[in-house]
Parts: sequence; C-alpha cells; structure tokens
Amino acid sequence: MANSYVRSKAWTLKEEDGGCVAILTNYDVQNVTVQFQNTSHELLPKSISILADCKNVIFNTAKVNTEHNSRIVEATQIFDSSDSWEEFKDVIPNMEDALLKSETFLEHMNTTKDKSDYLWYSLRFENNLSCTKPVLHVESAGHVAHAFLNNIYTGAAHGSHDAKGFTMDIPIMLNDGMNNISILSAMVGLPDSGPFLESKFAGLRKVEIQCTEKESYNLTNYTWGYQVGLVGEKLQIFREENLGAVVWSKIGTSMNHTLTWYKIFFDAPTGDDPVTLNLSTMGKGEAWVNGQSIGRYWVSFPDSKGNPSQTLYHVPRSFLKASENLLVLLEEAGGSPLQISLNTVSVTSVREDIAYYHLPR
Repeated sequence: MANSYVRSKAWTLKEEDGGCVAILTNYDVQNVTVQFQNTSHELLPKSISILADCKNVIFNTAKVNTEHNSRIVEATQIFDSSDSWEEFKDVIPNMEDALLKSETFLEHMNTTKDKSDYLWYSLRFENNLSCTKPVLHVESAGHVAHAFLNNIYTGAAHGSHDAKGFTMDIPIMLNDGMNNISILSAMVGLPDSGPFLESKFAGLRKVEIQCTEKESYNLTNYTWGYQVGLVGEKLQIFREENLGAVVWSKIGTSMNHTLTWYKIFFDAPTGDDPVTLNLSTMGKGEAWVNGQSIGRYWVSFPDSKGNPSQTLYHVPRSFLKASENLLVLLEEAGGSPLQISLNTVSVTSVREDIAYYHLPR
C-alpha cells in the first residue's frame, strides 16, 4: 500500500509469512523527517530509501559507493617528421571522364547504392557570362559538399543534426573559355528505420552562378557527369598490398590538404595497455591501421562547447604487429597529420564513497 506525506511517499510490500519491504521517497530539495510504522526516518533530498524489514535502511540513492576508472594517456610516438609521411592527392574528375551522365540531378543514395559515402557531380561549360564578381551558389539536401573549379579547391559547407540541408556561396574566378565545376557530395550516416525512408533525398538540389542579386545563371538542368567514390577508395590503397596502385610522394608544405591520402609506418608500443591515435590536428576523414578501419573522424566539426566530439581513436592490439604497421588517413577537409600521436592508455580502478546531496535552492 502507499502512504502519502506532504513531500514524500512510501510503498510497502508484505508477504504472508510476515516479510516486509518498504520504499520511502523524498521529492523535495531539502531533508524531510517522516514517521513510518512508529519509526522516525530522515530522508535526504531527492532520494529513495529501501527498508529491508520495513524498519532499517539498507540503501539510499543519495549515498552511493561508486567505482570508477582513472585513465592516464601517454604519447609513445609523435608522427611529426615530414620525411616519414607520404601522400597521394585523389583525382578530381571532370565532365569528360564521367561514365554516367544526366540532365537532371541524380539523388545521392540511389546513385552510390552503399558503395561509397562520396558522389562526384561534374559539369563543363563555356564562360560567356557578363559577371565581374561571380559567386558559385550550391544548394544541397545534405550532408557535406566540397567544390572545385578547374581542379582547384574553392570551399565547402555542411548541414547539421537538425538541418541536413544547406547552401554554399563561394566567390570564384572563371577562366575565359571552358571551365570545369566538380562538386563532391559526402554522406555522414543514414537512418535505418522510421517512416518514409524511400522518400528521403540527399545530394545536390541546385547549382547556379550568381552575378548580381537580379542576375544569375542556373546550371541545375545542364548535363552533369557522375562518379561514385574516390580513386583511392576504389583502389583500396589503405591496404599494404595495394599501395603500389598509385604514386605516392613526400608530404608537401601546401596548406591545401583536401582529399589527400597519407601513409606512414610505425612500431607497436610495448606492453598490453590499450592503444589510441590522437587525431586532434586532422579535419574530416577516415583512418585505417593495417587495412582495418578504426573509424571515421570529424575533428573540425565542434560540439556545442566548441570542442571536437572525439580526438582519441582506439587501435585494437589485434590489429597490430610488432613493427612496420601501416597507418593510412584519408583527409577530406584540410587537416594536417604532422602532430598525430600514438598513445597508450593505462586504466586504474578507484573506489570511493561519494555522498551526493542536492543543496536547497
């Protein structure tokens, strides 16, 4: 049965043989003293007490014994030598290279068919515009887009958790004569349940060149070419046996690291402690160790407090050899690998008696 107090409640469970268990609750932010079965009990703020024999408190949620881990992260290697890294810049496709073409924009997911997160949209057009300060205007239904003009990176934009769609407005310099626009649409995750999945749309919706507020040139219904995935992705150059499929070069000093693959070899740390990679200097992409993906990263997209949601990425010991381990990174958004560190994490169990009290307001 339940007994009501001004700021608390009690539930009593009784057995035929006389056994009794009671639950006392205090909803207030202050201590409350109650009388229960001729016994006085002081209930801590916002707490639940369990009375094993309806008399003696054996558990109270405001006073909990906890056990937590103390983690110590120690950098065992810092990959800061440019001589140790090699890079491969992925190929920017042009319209004439495309095997698939369409006069209307193709939807991203139906075109890639789960083969890749990436879909290239490419267009070749002749510049006969009267613009003096043209702006490339792109509207996308999500999730990320990178724009290239004549194989030169011009900018990027992305949606958010609440608003998948976005627009991108980038000032550009057009060549006289023919120009190539290549836009890479990228996905970062799809829903796997819920209503109207078949009606969800991703990818580009509109592309135009804006000259003034009243003058623009809509390129949406031109003939666009399409390529699913990246060259390095198709060739699986994150596997050691496929490294020779492309030409690697020493890492450059240019700040344009967009759509660049990086590789380096490293030795495994000694001991049995867990191993992580600190990717805090990277932007957005994916990492592989000995051909095994350790996950996608998006360090450059901060959380609500302005910090990366994650910087440490676990490398299972089962992925590692004693030496000559291959690390490959696909950097999509301009990060630098030169301060990546390999870390070990030691974990120590700590038991503390902690009392949680809610102070009066």
